[in-house]
Amino acid sequence: MKKISVVVVDDSALVRGILAEIINRQPDMVCVGAANDPLIARELIRELDPDVITLDIEMPRMDGLDFLSRLMRLRPMPVVMISTLTERGTEVTLKALEMGAVDFVSKPRIGVADGLKELATQIVEKIRIASKANVKRVVKSPGAAGTAVAPMPPLATRLSNTGLAGLTSEKLVFVGASTGGTEAIKDFLIRLPADFPAVLITQHMPPGFTTSFAARLNGLCQLAVREATHGERILTGHAYIAPGGFQFRVDRSGANYIAVVEDGEPVNRHKPSVEVLFRSAAKVVGKNAFGVMLTGMGNDGAKAMREMKDAGSYNYVQDEVSCIVFGMPREAIANGAADEIMPPAAIATALVDKLRSMSDRYRI
Repeated sequence: MKKISVVVVDDSALVRGILAEIINRQPDMVCVGAANDPLIARELIRELDPDVITLDIEMPRMDGLDFLSRLMRLRPMPVVMISTLTERGTEVTLKALEMGAVDFVSKPRIGVADGLKELATQIVEKIRIASKANVKRVVKSPGAAGTAVAPMPPLATRLSNTGLAGLTSEKLVFVGASTGGTEAIKDFLIRLPADFPAVLITQHMPPGFTTSFAARLNGLCQLAVREATHGERILTGHAYIAPGGFQFRVDRSGANYIAVVEDGEPVNRHKPSVEVLFRSAAKVVGKNAFGVMLTGMGNDGAKAMREMKDAGSYNYVQDEVSCIVFGMPREAIANGAADEIMPPAAIATALVDKLRSMSDRYRI
């Protein structure tokens, strides 16, 4: 069996050594090279043609983001970012995912050696996933790093004079995603009008990143995007992101839907888990729910999406061609949960059209 070949790029000799040790302990992968800056890494990549690169962000001679941008433009390949969990680190990591990185690992700010060893299982799992990822050539588009994006108008402006006041608040849209999901979610949300039914989203993401992720989406979308807060009322025209490290589900309080955010146990090894959100959709929302399963490894949410369908929901699943990783969508399809299969942008259009057909009062 051919081993997954990995090149480690980090300016710290200590980190390079630990990552190489972690990788080489695995029976299915090998660290074939290590570089302390992107210029050396460039030569190693040409010489060794690795399956995966792990890439630090702050390095001498060339910033990790600059290197990633050139790499994805000229020689697209799977990249796992190694980023420090700081406010700047979260912003830069989200930019890296936008530019084509498959996934990231949060490097601790202190106790790096012990911290990385504790993260060994996560690191090698993400390398395995990255080795199978569908990495496509990245073309600069509005919203890419270095490209100015016009800010959205204030919320009051976004939600006024839309002509959709008659749209029922009973309808809710539930979205699940993992690896590759940050961009898929963006492609889906940016096409939804300001008075679209509420969207509830679970994206596998650790604590410290979902706040920045929600804020980033809020600046791009017509919907008001925010991190979900326990007990808040679910409102039309809003999208709610599951906070990293918590379980997120919907419940009912009288005539209103409310968000439930709780420190529950991991489900399918995830916290937040798509299974938890989708199961609540089946139980609480039933035929008024729409399900959307996007790119990701594993099977989290697949069974619960079938429960949604059995309860009367209409479900959309991302197609294989547009997925970074087709695992979760494939499992949802295998479980008979999908009504339609298409890319995220097409799902958004189809949902708007379907809602329009369900109500003569619906207008974009």
